[in-house]
Amino acid sequence: MPRISEPTLAEHQARQRSALLDAAMALLADEGVSAVTPGAVGKRAGLARASVYQYFDSSAALLAAAVEEAMARQISEISEALAMAEGPAAAVEAYVTIVIDRAGTIAWRAVHALERAELPAMCRMRLEELQDAARSPLQLALADLRVPQPPLSAVLVAGACDAAAQMAGAKMSAESLRSATLEFIHCVFAKRGT
Repeated sequence: MPRISEPTLAEHQARQRSALLDAAMALLADEGVSAVTPGAVGKRAGLARASVYQYFDSSAALLAAAVEEAMARQISEISEALAMAEGPAAAVEAYVTIVIDRAGTIAWRAVHALERAELPAMCRMRLEELQDAARSPLQLALADLRVPQPPLSAVLVAGACDAAAQMAGAKMSAESLRSATLEFIHCVFAKRGT
């Protein structure tokens, strides 16, 4: 009988699954979609390939679960940051801050790898649904600020943040990027009369 590393079998299985998802996200972030295979994920997680199949029956299932996990982490971090903001303007600033500050983490890098990948239509649609959910708190803050077309404005703000996040570390500090991005956003909104 295999040894379990947690007090219960359910906790052991949850930990193993979590380790596999972490490994899948790391491979996705570092090497792209094609690297997320049961063998590679098992090796990265320190588990036999056969063990991976106890949790995921294919590379596609692994990738789908990694996408859900990465986006769930992103949505949670955004929602928590914006929930603590005092007012809609502070919520927009919190959004900019969280996107730029978290851009280097594995979950966020995994999401960016997915955005660049050629995905089947069904996967692309699910990714877009999850991205809409991640932008939802921002969209509400923009609506409270009476920014025109909050759904479109949220996509544009998110795009500016993502572009800034891609530059973090290599070209500018996160602090400089946050300031520049916020200045840009405020300038755009000011010109629109908001």
